[in-house]
Amino acid sequence: MSTTAFAAFEVIPAVDVQDGDVVQLVQGERGTEKTYGDPVEAARRWVDAGARTLHLVDLDGAFEGERSNAEAIDAVVDAVDVPTQLGGGIRTAADAIALLEAGVDRVILGTAAVENPEIVAEISDEYPDSVIVSLDAKDGEVVVEGWTEGTGLDPAEAASRYEDLGAAAILFTDVDVEGRLEGVQTEPVERLVAATEIPIVASGGVATLADIDALREAGAAAVVVGSALYEGEFTLEEAQERE
Repeated sequence: MSTTAFAAFEVIPAVDVQDGDVVQLVQGERGTEKTYGDPVEAARRWVDAGARTLHLVDLDGAFEGERSNAEAIDAVVDAVDVPTQLGGGIRTAADAIALLEAGVDRVILGTAAVENPEIVAEISDEYPDSVIVSLDAKDGEVVVEGWTEGTGLDPAEAASRYEDLGAAAILFTDVDVEGRLEGVQTEPVERLVAATEIPIVASGGVATLADIDALREAGAAAVVVGSALYEGEFTLEEAQERE
């Protein structure tokens, strides 16, 4: 189903899974989670509301380095008929290709892409336009291993490297504001947009419709929204009016 990534601006609901349930974390820290029920029910809710893509994350996988919620995630992919992008615990090209062959439309690589950038080319050569590289930043530095380890990398500098390796898009998560419902920071997104020609998908901090507007104006090709939708700060339909 995969087509050119984010040809038009898009608001993408997040379905983050921990211990088999949908959760949202504050600044990516375990123990801060608020639970929102069954992943399939959440996914169907967003698709029924008009979602054109779903953003799926295996949070346990992100922390532990292996897919821990495969059964729940696979059930979501089987249950919906919109494109899905999946991250969390995907560490090898074989893992990524197996997921793509099983019906996931795009894989999101964070730690694996930072530790072995060539994995992006290895997967993209076989499945073009299928790899999103996740550059998650805390205090302006790319962090990995579930946002627990710094890398010394500047997000904008890293983004151009992955464009050359065939990445379809960059997912930029601003860990400093993630899950806090206190608003977004546009400057890091603007820097990434200026550094690369591939789409930048922004994530982290969206609390209001104005935040969506701000990220679009900053040049983001898409925005991932989690807590604000689950907490009813606005509806997906209202968010899509910003598209």
